[in-house]
Amino acid sequence: MEDDSTPALSPGQILQTGLGFWASKTLLSAVEMEVFTELARHPADLATLSGRLGLHPRGARDFLDALVALGFVRRDSSGQYGNTPETGAFLDKNKPGYVGGILEMANHRLYPFWGSLTAALRTGEQQNEARSGDDMFAKLYADPAKLKEFLRAMSGVSRGANLAIARQFPWADYRTFVDAGTAQGDLALQIALANPHLTGIGFDLPEVGPIFEDYIAGSGASDRVSFVGGSFFEDSLPPADVVLYGHILHDWNLEQKRHLLRKAWEALPTGGAVIVYDAIIDDNRSQNAFGLLMSLNMLVETEGGFDYTGADCREWMAEAGFREIRVEHLVGPDSMVVGIK
Repeated sequence: MEDDSTPALSPGQILQTGLGFWASKTLLSAVEMEVFTELARHPADLATLSGRLGLHPRGARDFLDALVALGFVRRDSSGQYGNTPETGAFLDKNKPGYVGGILEMANHRLYPFWGSLTAALRTGEQQNEARSGDDMFAKLYADPAKLKEFLRAMSGVSRGANLAIARQFPWADYRTFVDAGTAQGDLALQIALANPHLTGIGFDLPEVGPIFEDYIAGSGASDRVSFVGGSFFEDSLPPADVVLYGHILHDWNLEQKRHLLRKAWEALPTGGAVIVYDAIIDDNRSQNAFGLLMSLNMLVETEGGFDYTGADCREWMAEAGFREIRVEHLVGPDSMVVGIK
């Protein structure tokens, strides 16, 4: 006799994950076509919205209703489509909370490159522009449009953690900071806005300077946040009470990670702090799926980068000479590791 108490097995999760690219590409295409920005201007019915977006009749209804079923769009009883509270807040390009930059980059770059994940797993080689002999960062930084998209993406994916660090870290004990690998400068800006007593520096390659200055201009903190150009591999970091690496360490191999932590040590006074944040993997390596998938993204995208556990980072910081090292959750998959000199 069969045991009716045994739960029936289901392939649901297998199929949902294996075909997850269907949902992913539907959302990425919606971001590319600015569906959510358009809906923020005015909700609309199928015919009106299809015309405004330039959708072909064959796929328009299924596309929009798929967004409804996925929870990204609402449709009322009269057939009017509109944003959900989340997509209205985070995927409308005209809102300050827009995080779609990372999705734009995912659509243009990561989505096709991840098609070669199997090759990356078998060869250990990155699968992006490097396949044709180009350096990813060199190519990005040489093209102003691609660079701006990349830096905007970094701001979008980092915004929640940036706001958390601006509130959560005991900034009252410090006066100056340097955000190394600052990108547009959102981390530096959020810290300065939340802590009027602080002055800060955004440090990145010189090509980033104009984009950083445009982003900071008119923010209310431009008199306290400035840009310094340089390479954190070749140049010394500007001295400061706090050095931050936001979504930076995971780009690099182990020795480069250790090098960056030594650079922070050299830039800090006694009692100064280093803050590293990424999608820190849980020490058991079984819970933070986003962090583990991000590490696979580093496999696809970089020559030697990988994500890491809190225990890993604590060990590297201790090797560099830091003490009182702690790991604190920020938001979503992101946590920060703090060390004191």
